[in-house]
Amino acid sequence: MLRLSEIKLPLDHSSEAIKDQILKRLDVSDSQLITYRILKRSIDARSNDQIKFIYSIEVSVKDEKALLRRLPRKKNVSKAKEIHYKYVAKAREDFFCNNKVRPVVVGAGPCGYFAALLLAQMGFRPLLLERGKQVKLRTLETFGFWRGKRSFDPGSNVQFGEGGAGTFSDGKLYSQVSDPQHYGRKVLEELVASGANPEILTNHRPHIGTYKLATVVRGLRSRIEKLGGEILFERKMEELILKKSIPDVGEGKPFEVEGIKLSDGSFVKTDNLILALGHSARDTFAMLERVGVHLEPKLFSIGFRVEHPQAIVDNAQWGGMAGHPKLGHAEYKLVHHASNGRCVYTFCMCPGGLVVGSASEEGGVVTNGMSQHSRNERNANSALVVDVWKEDLADYERWSGDPLAGVFFQQALERRAFELGGNNYFAPVQRIEDFLMLRPSEFLGSVQPSYLPGITLADLNQSLPPPFIEAIKESLPVFGRRFKPFSYPDAVITAIETRTSSPIRIPRDSSMESINIKGLIPAGEGAGYAGGILSAGIDGIRAAEALATRMTGDSSSLLR
Repeated sequence: MLRLSEIKLPLDHSSEAIKDQILKRLDVSDSQLITYRILKRSIDARSNDQIKFIYSIEVSVKDEKALLRRLPRKKNVSKAKEIHYKYVAKAREDFFCNNKVRPVVVGAGPCGYFAALLLAQMGFRPLLLERGKQVKLRTLETFGFWRGKRSFDPGSNVQFGEGGAGTFSDGKLYSQVSDPQHYGRKVLEELVASGANPEILTNHRPHIGTYKLATVVRGLRSRIEKLGGEILFERKMEELILKKSIPDVGEGKPFEVEGIKLSDGSFVKTDNLILALGHSARDTFAMLERVGVHLEPKLFSIGFRVEHPQAIVDNAQWGGMAGHPKLGHAEYKLVHHASNGRCVYTFCMCPGGLVVGSASEEGGVVTNGMSQHSRNERNANSALVVDVWKEDLADYERWSGDPLAGVFFQQALERRAFELGGNNYFAPVQRIEDFLMLRPSEFLGSVQPSYLPGITLADLNQSLPPPFIEAIKESLPVFGRRFKPFSYPDAVITAIETRTSSPIRIPRDSSMESINIKGLIPAGEGAGYAGGILSAGIDGIRAAEALATRMTGDSSSLLR
């Protein structure tokens, strides 16, 4: 197989244009071409009056070796590299007859689901436990809360339930993590096998969308169960039960996992546990600290959600090509290093999306963004956030280095937003022009905020500590000069965005095991090792590999 890259074609190219470019690039006849497939398609919008698609193609031709000798210096033609994840690992038929206890995964977000899927594919029959409800029930309850038809439920919301926080999002499937073993490709292929659109395998910045994500999550569940795994919902891990580690085992770790006590009072015995918590499992973080699991504070970012009309974002990015059916809606990503040393950046941009209530605790307001696959809502939204420094958490520490200080900081800000919104889960909102002019908004302009369950006009200068407000105010005019929609006076900001990433990290050693608890593998976003669906899924696969190696004592079973 050969790899051809940088094949550029206009947006309205014909179905035969790719094939014609392949024949031209390789200087071969149609009869020499065996087959080809698209590996990646991206958009070149550097000149918005000549926007093009850029393709990477995998090609099979007759007499490939001779062709490569003939074109040794041909630009962007090379031998195709392997892009597929490979594992060779299988539990022996007698594995569970030798007093072995099945592995347990806690958390049914993307990390937990991919850990459980891989363990099931390897024959380990995992037990997956989730504190929230199945995706159908949690969707009904979450949308009911947004529409004002249900009261807030701290046990079933955007953060907790099947699929994790990613279920109510744009379903973005890209990451900047290094991936030489092709874990990311494995995640994408398994999502397609579970019901996702095959286009996620080729699009440069793929996404699924909220409603389609619910279908995909159910598909993952079904496949795990068919492979012998078991999934139980509304089974919160109330207590991690530890025992003293056996002498000379566990590399000096003082404790090892004995099992977990669940919210229904039952006990699950296991000595192999993958902890795939979400970034909002604050009560579980507190329990882990209490029983002796080593935790560390991890920094994150806080800020607002900003909304602009999607049409002006498209015009700024695509120019005269805005609205072209093959382009879809435009995205942006902006960064500014403020004079006070803070970094301000946009994050989790949702074209044609909604800003939604994402609280997981009573008496707090939290915002997040989501989009359907079609991305056809009137506004674009993005997080507009500022990095948190260690000294910001000093007033929230119970002692120096308190691992839960970030949690307490987030909670204080969320309670403040709740008050500004009217103490009813409405979010405080302000026009950007008013925010910059230090005056409360008394009316809305052409941009109608999309936040559900509702909004209250307020002064967001009171919602964050001064260093964060100063940095955001400095960044907005700068962003406006770089990207015109940020100069739009009627754009709105909604408070508050606090859940950009986990406020804690559970340190792990080279085997991915907790540094002080034998048999505990912390993974994914809640443990501080991922930031989004794709990276969480990747970490879940790695955690499953690590657990399989530990259970079999044979790392050679994971050869690629």
